[in-house]
Amino acid sequence: MCNWLYNVCMNYYRGIIAVVLLCIFSGLYIFTKLAPKEIPLPVIPKTIDIPFNGKVPTEITHGDTTKKQIIFTFDGGEGIQSATAILDILKKHHAKASFFLTGKWVLNNKSIVQRMLAEGHEVFNHTYDHPHLTELDDKQITDELITVDNVVVNLTGTSTRPYFRPPYGDRDAHVLAVAAKAGFRSVYWTVDAHDWMQSTGTTAEQVRERILANISSGTIILMHVGDTITGAILDDVFTTLEGKGYKIVSLTQGL
Repeated sequence: MCNWLYNVCMNYYRGIIAVVLLCIFSGLYIFTKLAPKEIPLPVIPKTIDIPFNGKVPTEITHGDTTKKQIIFTFDGGEGIQSATAILDILKKHHAKASFFLTGKWVLNNKSIVQRMLAEGHEVFNHTYDHPHLTELDDKQITDELITVDNVVVNLTGTSTRPYFRPPYGDRDAHVLAVAAKAGFRSVYWTVDAHDWMQSTGTTAEQVRERILANISSGTIILMHVGDTITGAILDDVFTTLEGKGYKIVSLTQGL
């Protein structure tokens, strides 16, 4: 009788333990599946084998003013609201453009980046996580640029050199010199379309008028992929410019 009672109790407790262990392992499995995974930071080279003759190239603020063409550039740091629309409109108009992308944006939107390059557009450097470069030391500036280049090369086999755009347009002579040592030349803009000011009340019509009112040969337009205004007005802007005899081109086409 005692043995029988003992066996019953042991089987009961074994069952409880098995259920508890099952719950624990099930919970751990679900947690590992649902927990957000951090994007690993690519390895940064300890040395940079880039020829540098000590001369800092002048910053690019416009293209060739002797040709009736407009350079369209799009920054990607947050959001993809207009990304697909931009690419569709560029394809419709048989036009090429240049995209300045952060490393984090690239890692979060790999298929879009691959489409950009597959359709003949240019992908350049906008730093890894969009800092104020004038607040960083030399190594931090270099790492911001080189890390993006590693990300894009690993994904596409294409380097972002030789062009970069400083986030917020925040740069000085020192930043430009450090970037030059890493193999990058700064690209600013001629006209900021202000599409990024959508959250502060800027309208699509205001952005459209700002672009069309400041056009001349060689103009570099700054727009963004992370707002809805750009995708909404770009087709009309391109059509209007083409009606005035302008060609829409990428940065390297327009220099």
